[in-house]
Amino acid sequence: MSTHSHALDAIIDQIRQARGADKPLRVRGGGSKDFFGSGLGGEVLETGGLHGIVSYEPSELVVTVRAGTPLAELEAALQEKNQCLPFEPPHFGEGLAGSGTVGGTVAAGLSGPARASAGAVKDFVLGARFVNGRGEHLTFGGQVMKNVAGYDVSRLMAGSWGTLGVITEVSLKVLSFAPCEATLACDLAQGPALDLLQRWGSQPLPLNASCWVHDPADASVPSSGADKLFVRLRGAVAAVQAALPRMRADVRALGGDTQVMDNAQAGPDWAAARDQRLPFFSAPTAPDLCLWRLSVAQTTPVLDLPYAPFIEWHGGQRWLWAPASAAPQLHALAQRAGGHATLFRRPAGALAQVNAGVPVFAPQDAAQARIQSALQHQFDPDGVFNTRRLNSVV
Repeated sequence: MSTHSHALDAIIDQIRQARGADKPLRVRGGGSKDFFGSGLGGEVLETGGLHGIVSYEPSELVVTVRAGTPLAELEAALQEKNQCLPFEPPHFGEGLAGSGTVGGTVAAGLSGPARASAGAVKDFVLGARFVNGRGEHLTFGGQVMKNVAGYDVSRLMAGSWGTLGVITEVSLKVLSFAPCEATLACDLAQGPALDLLQRWGSQPLPLNASCWVHDPADASVPSSGADKLFVRLRGAVAAVQAALPRMRADVRALGGDTQVMDNAQAGPDWAAARDQRLPFFSAPTAPDLCLWRLSVAQTTPVLDLPYAPFIEWHGGQRWLWAPASAAPQLHALAQRAGGHATLFRRPAGALAQVNAGVPVFAPQDAAQARIQSALQHQFDPDGVFNTRRLNSVV
């Protein structure tokens, strides 16, 4: 019997034992996202034994891979064929040993800088195999975009955080690298930058990613420094080359300077943005500040926030450092902007507030709570998997 079969049998056996003992389990791949969520209770169920690429057809733009395979290993195999995961999943770790796993990538449902243009994780999931709370190994979807009728259960696993089942294998759509790439750096304040992103978004431009940030010259003086908008273009050579002068003219018309960055510098910078390694994401000196993610409509104007945010996804994702006690205000602010707020990272000094009931996620309305409860009952009727991680409060 193969190592993979042994690992799968062990996972099924652990689930069945937990079901009989009324003992919750916490699914864990590489552990790169253990910081996220309301709670990490439950016995750990490791997926690292489910390792390896099952099949890869570059000409068909599809790869099937076991859940415990390191994300970096999959991306290296794709790169050899000049292909990639277009949604740019964050790693939150260093090297093969420290990166997340493919199963964790799907279960977390987190996407990187290109998400607003290329799509989210779920948009690239073609099929999945997983073990539910009854210990049944189920298969949904396949290896083509349209292969079944009815509800697309495989994509439901994206963003489920291990609360519905243990992903064992997933088939993903991949794409070839764009033939041309360029990053435009612009000196623009937040308001004009957001307005310009909306104007560009309505035009046939090869926009792929964007971010706006205030770079303070002195970390102790947040108002110092400069405002920067970075826009990444990807596409045909002619499309990128035609777009650059038009976009630079638009920025100059607003009084801003522009420059086209060297890709040797821009590439690592975008990877650092993806993995939250830019200076903005360094833990602040104030011990009670948490990193909040505000998901809002792209057309949302400048928000009334105490400090300058880090803005991605053409305005749709805004990061902010604020105390856990600001949760009611941030949830309300994001809701008014057509979205929601999430407490993404918190320092040890803020754990007491979170454990006292500060919402990590936006509170669900009655309909959302009913749907989530029904789904969890269908896949995990005995509550084997740790649902505490996705609860609104601890």
